[in-house]
Amino acid sequence: MSEIERYIAPTELAEAVEVLGHGGVTIVAGGTDLTPQINEGRRSYDATLMNIQRVRELKNISLENGEIRIGCLVTVSQIRYSDIIAEHAAILCETANCFASDQIRNAATIGGNVCNASPAGDMIIPLLVLGVSVELASWKDGAMQIRREPLNKFFTGPGKTIRHENELLIAVVFDQPSDNFVGQFRKSGPRPALEISTVTVGIGGDVRDGKFENVRVAFGAVGPTPMRGTVTEAALEGKTLNEDTIQAAVLAAGQDASPIDDIRATTWYRNHLIGVFTEELLNNVCQN
Repeated sequence: MSEIERYIAPTELAEAVEVLGHGGVTIVAGGTDLTPQINEGRRSYDATLMNIQRVRELKNISLENGEIRIGCLVTVSQIRYSDIIAEHAAILCETANCFASDQIRNAATIGGNVCNASPAGDMIIPLLVLGVSVELASWKDGAMQIRREPLNKFFTGPGKTIRHENELLIAVVFDQPSDNFVGQFRKSGPRPALEISTVTVGIGGDVRDGKFENVRVAFGAVGPTPMRGTVTEAALEGKTLNEDTIQAAVLAAGQDASPIDDIRATTWYRNHLIGVFTEELLNNVCQN
């Protein structure tokens, strides 16, 4: 803790963004990723430690004009029990239900999970399936500036993103899914929750007259970043969901992913799970 020279806990978003613009700031929200990384020596504190938990406007989930907005300080538990999310984006509730433990869910924020940029970040997968964009706020010429970027362009490597040091991720936003939207999520680890994922797969889209449209597929823990499965999406888009289509998608999923051997699983096992989960989720979509 000796690196910290100043602690600040702003209550207004503009104040937080202005402080960040001065540089040399470590942001803390839930701290469920930051604290272990500090303790393990993988990160160090900057001169200013800024706790953003008192900025109330970052803690809301809203639906306005056909757009769902989740503030960066919304916890995984809030997502799990949100009526808005349950009605319009149940895949997020499903994912939150197998995220870590209750204690971690109560503290971990959606903004932190995204900015940590782990290839195995669970909540990122349904966000990719929902076509989320992120809002990034910065301070320029005495005023706050906000830019939006698609989440599938946000990650550049393990733990790395396009967010600049003077920017605060303030929300994730996405269009309200249609009434025909079906989303499915699956993860594998030694236990259903509590563990870092070995493989995660998310699939979503609109089912109309037996055809799958506006398809998005996402994979986690099978590459350097969470990723959209563009080859798999192409194999499914506009197709009737039958056995031939599903098997073609399973083969395509193997082309999208590029897993490695590590302490948690082998490349072979991850490739196997990708195919198994893709087939399982598509069969679930058919049943829905």
